[in-house]
This record gives sequence, C-alpha cells and structure tokens, in this order.
Amino acid sequence: MNKFKNILAATIVASLALPGIAYADGTVEVLHWWTSGGEAKAIGELKKAFEAEGGKWVDSPIAGGGGDAAMTALRARVVAGNPPTAVQLKGPGIQEWAALGALDDVQDVADEEGWDDELPPALAKIMKYDGKYVAVPVNIHRVDWFWANPEVLAKVGVTEMPTTWGEFNTVADKLKEAGITPLAHGGQPWQDATIFEDVVLGIGGADFFRKALIDLDQDALTSDTMVKSFDQLRKLRGYVDPNFSGRDWNLATAMVMRSEAGFQIMGDWAKGEFLTAGKVPGKDFVCAPTPGKGFVLNSDSFTFFKVTGEEKVEGQKVLASLIISPKFQETFNLAKGSIPARTDVTLDKFDDCAKKSHADLLAAIKADSLVPSMAHEMAVPRSVRGEFLDLVTNFFNSDMSSEDAVKTLAAAVKRAQQ
Repeated sequence: MNKFKNILAATIVASLALPGIAYADGTVEVLHWWTSGGEAKAIGELKKAFEAEGGKWVDSPIAGGGGDAAMTALRARVVAGNPPTAVQLKGPGIQEWAALGALDDVQDVADEEGWDDELPPALAKIMKYDGKYVAVPVNIHRVDWFWANPEVLAKVGVTEMPTTWGEFNTVADKLKEAGITPLAHGGQPWQDATIFEDVVLGIGGADFFRKALIDLDQDALTSDTMVKSFDQLRKLRGYVDPNFSGRDWNLATAMVMRSEAGFQIMGDWAKGEFLTAGKVPGKDFVCAPTPGKGFVLNSDSFTFFKVTGEEKVEGQKVLASLIISPKFQETFNLAKGSIPARTDVTLDKFDDCAKKSHADLLAAIKADSLVPSMAHEMAVPRSVRGEFLDLVTNFFNSDMSSEDAVKTLAAAVKRAQQ
C-alpha cells in the first residue's frame, strides 16, 4: 500500500507538468456512481444547472459496488496522469486523496460565499484538509430512521412510534405474535452495519458513539455498553424473516409498503422508494428517528482533483459555487430524497419527514450530538470500516456471544490501524 502511495504521489506531481488538453471554458468531467433511479435524476439536475451557466459537462458514470468500481477507475486515471475534474467522494477518502497531494482546494470560493456560516461544523470538517475546502457537500442523509406501516402497527394496537429500544422490542414482539415480520431487512454487510450503528447510538448516546465508532477507543469497544449494543442487535436478528439474506435494501422497503413487515431501519433514501410509489408521509408510511437523541450523518460530496488549464480550474470553481447555492441545494435534494447540506435553505417544498430531519439536525448541532456514519464511510478509513462490517455480519449470522463479539471487534480494529 505504501509503495502504491509513493508511486501515486510521484505520478500526481509529474502529471501537473503536462500540458492540459484544450477544453471549452467551464468544462468539467465528473466521475460518479449515481446511475439509477432517483440518483440518476439528481445528478441530471446538477448537469442541467451547470450547463445553464454556460459550461460543458462531460459525464463519467461508473456503476456498481457502491462506489468501489468508481474508486478503482479513479486510481487508474490518476496514475495515468489524467484525473477527472470532479469526483464523487466522501468521508475519510477525501482526506486520504488530499494527503497524497491530489486535490485542488476551492477555499477562495468558500471564503467569498461564507460556507463556514452555513454548513454544520461536523460536515465542514470532513470537507476540509489543512483548514481548506477540498470538497463540497451536495446533501445530508440521515441514517438513524425508522420507517413503518401505520396500518400494520394498528393491527397490534400500536399508534405511536417507539422512542427506546425497549419500546421497539415490545412492539416487535406483538407483531411477531400476530404472524407479521417485525423488521424488514436485507442481509448485506452495509445494511447490518447500518442497524448496528443506530443501535450503538440508542444504547450509548452520541458521546459513546464517537468514542467507539469514530475515535476507535479500545475501552469503549470492549465496554459493557458495547456488549449491550450487541445484545440488542441479537434481538433485532430475531425479528427478521427467514429470507433476509442478500436482499437489497429497496426490496426490504417494499415489504413495509406491501404490509408484509412493520418496520425498516434505513437511511432516508428509503423515503424515495415510498414517494416514487405514490405513498404519502404520515398516511401510508410514518418516519421517526431511532432511539438515541442524536443524528447519524451521511453526506454525498464532490472533490476537485488537480488539473492543468485555466478552463478546468475555473470550471471547478463554478461547479463548487453552483453545488452549494441555495437554489441548487433545494432542487437536488428534492430529487434525491435527502435534505440540503446548508442549514439556511427554506424547506417549504419538502415533505414532513425532511422537515423533521432538518429540525433534528439543527437540534443535534446545538446539543453536539451530530455524528458521522461509520457504516456509510463518513467516520473511519475503509480498512477499519471493513473490519466492522465483517464482524457485525458474522455476529448477525451466527450464535457468537456479545462478549466474544466485542473482544473480536476490538482486536480487528487494532490490527486495521497498524
């Protein structure tokens, strides 16, 4: 890995000395993996807005692997001395590329437009390297959501969404006794990790979440609180149907829609499935945060790679300014199902779940309970995240004890950091 980094760093430096390819003013090549459904619609809005500014957009979509295929292509492009102008990138991946000297900063745009005043501090920190913006966020997704079918809940006399894991377990037991699957879930590692981190927030709170899943504190990872988190995860395992293994997340959402399950625990991209199907928030489905009185943050963003030619550099600045503008933040997030990354954008056109998410975001910023998602690559390097996913999925699909889980997890995380 170190050898690769050395080669890559040398290639980046060498490539900057090469003459740039002649492009029209404001041309950007954008590498991303938004290739289906609402994602494709959302990136289409960005393309449309950039072209309306007189620029030329070169689309470079790479499907598959939740971004893994795109990252493989990106590494090849950079090593070849031909990086894209802008790349969909997130979390620690931004810092890793910046540390290699691969990224341009857009701090002059950020200073002129006052980004620090409008972005949540926890999110702004992720977008910066050495105090300068090298990335710009397009949205905020909330990860810690319950999605439920009120008609199904009413069958067992439940009219209020649970606010503690104990309350959830009570409702789930009632659904199970009635022959209804309590929890629609897809047995894929990232989905297992999603419900795990939501459980950790609910059992331990935001401060513990940070210590265990962000700071990777060994005492937190081996604590009684973490044991209790795995105990609750074991309870959730008992509430899924026998056919959960390998199921895509949107098919789990469909189970709730079809009244085959009571709940799904998933980020707010699940809302897009309900809305696309013509379902009405508060009537056909209900949303509520999972326990924890916090906010688990996931955010999509674009980084700007070092390129030659004034036209490309100018294109980066125009794109950065466009992405962060209130008008685009509204348009994009209405299409994506998320909420604006800016905290000052009006939500008049957004649904009640989005308004709840925004209100909770502001409350979490004030209470210092906004935390970046481990499961969705906002908190830790991919190597560490991989250890979490492997262990959590192994636990979810075995009879491993909670005590053994915390010991194994702590040891795996320590290895990944070496």
